[in-house]
Amino acid sequence: MVSGTPVNRQWVIVLKDGTIAIDWGDGLFQDVRSGDFIAVLEKEVSHHISNEELDWLTKIGRVGSFTRQIVHFHSLPERPQKTIE
Repeated sequence: MVSGTPVNRQWVIVLKDGTIAIDWGDGLFQDVRSGDFIAVLEKEVSHHISNEELDWLTKIGRVGSFTRQIVHFHSLPERPQKTIE
C-alpha cells in the first residue's frame, strides 16, 4: 500500500541552488527536505524533478514512492491555511 502525501509530479521542482520544492500554487512553495515554506521567484526555478533526484529523496526517506505522474512524500508539515474571520 502506498503511503505519504501524493503530489502531482509536475509541481515538484528543483531550484538553481539545488533546493527541491513543491509548488502548491498561489506563490506558496515548500522545501521537501526541511518542510519549510519558502519564497521562490520564477527565475530561480531550474527544472522539474528527475528520476535520479527522486531516487535520492527515496534513499534519504523523504519520498515513499513515485511514478511518472505522482510523488508520495513522507512527513510534510501541513500547509498554512487562512482562517475565515
